[in-house]
Amino acid sequence: MLRCLFASAASVGIATAASASFVSFVTTVTQVNLGQFQLDRIQLFARFNGPADTVLNAFNLVYVSGSEVVDPYSGYYHRDNSDYNGGILSQQYGTWAPTLTGSATTNRPFDSFLTIGGTATAGNSSVADPSWNSGGTGAHAGGPAGWNRADLLNNGTMGWFNSLPPNLQGRVGVAPNTATDVLIGQFVLDRGAYAGLWTLTLGYNDGSALQFATGGFHMGVPAPGVIAALGLLGLAPRRRR
Repeated sequence: MLRCLFASAASVGIATAASASFVSFVTTVTQVNLGQFQLDRIQLFARFNGPADTVLNAFNLVYVSGSEVVDPYSGYYHRDNSDYNGGILSQQYGTWAPTLTGSATTNRPFDSFLTIGGTATAGNSSVADPSWNSGGTGAHAGGPAGWNRADLLNNGTMGWFNSLPPNLQGRVGVAPNTATDVLIGQFVLDRGAYAGLWTLTLGYNDGSALQFATGGFHMGVPAPGVIAALGLLGLAPRRRR
């Protein structure tokens, strides 16, 4: 399993000086196999440094760059129990809803989904925001299906949120979240595939006030030298009240 942490030294220093804040996005890449399919399971975590940091929503998922990427919005595998997929590994049919992922052993390891912490089960309270219903162009434009689709939108505003925030599903330290990391999404691609550099904005409560933070992350394992693009593009984590 590969673990990639993208944060500049300066931004980490600023975050540590504050009482509690977003530090960076962290991705892990785990190789999984299903029959003849060799896949990479990419898990995206939001890392914090305060004991009460609680993610409320994620939005403005934006593709930034990737010279070798033909289409960053497609190629994601789903194996959920939705009517759009039916438990079949597919890049054409599926949903990003964590409530429909299905079995923890036969579905979840091979399914792409989005979440605000918690576990991808029927009890997860993460839902899509209206950004999935409109915007974008061509095959990757929004529509009435919302996030019940296999691809991602190219509208630059995709978002999801915890519809029941009192359950603290997005808080660090609340299982299955770790003391520092909250799972934000899982993306399954072909082995070795790279879907480019992306940015995402989070809304979170630091224990006393609502905060917003934006950071960058790579969807998959980038080619040597690509990681430097975060610093060059000014995509190290930043936060605002």
